[in-house]
Amino acid sequence: RNHKRIDFRFQPIIMIASACVAALLSAHAAFAFAPVPRGIARRTFFRNPVIAPLAAKVDFDESAERDIGTMNEWAAACTVQRAEGFQLTSEDGRDWSVMTTEPLEAGTPVLSVPNVVILTASKSKYELEQLGDVQVGADLLGRLGAGDQIPQFYLFLKILAEYEKGDQSPWYPWLNSLPRLYFNAASMTNFCFECLPPLVFALARTERIRFDNFYNALQKVDVISERTKSDQELAQWAFNIVCTRSWGTDPKIVPMADMFNHGTETEIVISYDEEDNFIAYVAKDVEAGSPLRMSYGDPTNPSYLFSRYGFLDETSPASFCKIMLNPTPQLVDMGYDHSRMLFYKDTGDISTEVWDVMLYQNLASNRDVQQAFYEAHMQDDAETKGAIHQQYFLETATSLQSHVNSFLTQLDELSEKSYGQDPSEHPRLPLILRHNEFVKTTFLAVKDRLDDMVAQAYA
Repeated sequence: RNHKRIDFRFQPIIMIASACVAALLSAHAAFAFAPVPRGIARRTFFRNPVIAPLAAKVDFDESAERDIGTMNEWAAACTVQRAEGFQLTSEDGRDWSVMTTEPLEAGTPVLSVPNVVILTASKSKYELEQLGDVQVGADLLGRLGAGDQIPQFYLFLKILAEYEKGDQSPWYPWLNSLPRLYFNAASMTNFCFECLPPLVFALARTERIRFDNFYNALQKVDVISERTKSDQELAQWAFNIVCTRSWGTDPKIVPMADMFNHGTETEIVISYDEEDNFIAYVAKDVEAGSPLRMSYGDPTNPSYLFSRYGFLDETSPASFCKIMLNPTPQLVDMGYDHSRMLFYKDTGDISTEVWDVMLYQNLASNRDVQQAFYEAHMQDDAETKGAIHQQYFLETATSLQSHVNSFLTQLDELSEKSYGQDPSEHPRLPLILRHNEFVKTTFLAVKDRLDDMVAQAYA
């Protein structure tokens, strides 16, 4: 995988899915992997004490190649077990993913990773506290309003600490297999930000602030060398690793499992056994030659996936309608949520929540009707709600039509900014333009639907 990982906010979904898959396991599937005796993985993983002089560090230059072959050998030596047919694949040597060359039955385990190989925030915190003061960095994040990011900050420090050990780190082969070139928001140039639509810009700005907070907190700790702390590009590389490859309430990175790509349609669910070893299963029958994918988050919000992970999910069936409002309690009750206010790409359909929210906003000048509409919605009074919708249909449709036309003009203006720019200076720009074009395709489909609706209303 290139630079993508599950967002920890979706962990409950993963846990529920894992519980469901457990019911699917057949006897032969449950014991498909040979059990590894307790302690074997740990002795294998830490069998080389740090006694040799440092020979090499990971080259994190964006042009550096990923060493997948050595990582594969390392994983096998660390008792990582893979189902027959499990294969890492790439078309360009940069973006890697997982596929199966063999058919797999639902419930079959495809990957097992021993807990000693897994990096977790809690273990990282404990290890780092034995070396020095890391709490001062966490305290700064708290004062910056980023207390919820402290667990990932410990993983960020762990990555930097292992980087400093070079090839003496037990994780060196894995680190050397990771992407160097990322396309997420934290990696974008300032000019790239100028080409982003409002929602993506807001999401991207949040990611940039997260990195700035991590980098400032890094300067406070004494467990990382001054040379490393002063290297902003190195810090950004470590930040991208954590933010695109970790998940969970106790954020963790699972080497080899971090190669699973995202999919709107997924084949993989994950679980942990009583010793916190990682196990991935297929949730359905999978044909040979198929990808093995898992979900990184809501597939109807490709802008979030783009800003956080740096890829465009063109299989997404719908996207947020880009109506940017202050989410008051009443608007939230009406359905104002990025995952519900949807425009559908192929059909141009508009979700009910979009119609509801737009009408509610339009009724601001008529408080009595607005309150009646709100109460009908809250009381599931479909008859009253439908009557108000019908009465104000043309006003609602023309408001949506105006929004869509205005946004399409804005997308064209953003794309025009990129003309003549050098992709070598702004390597994320082509992906940004693809994202904007993807959104434009969706909005054009919606425009066609709205134009027909308005024309029929006037007829």
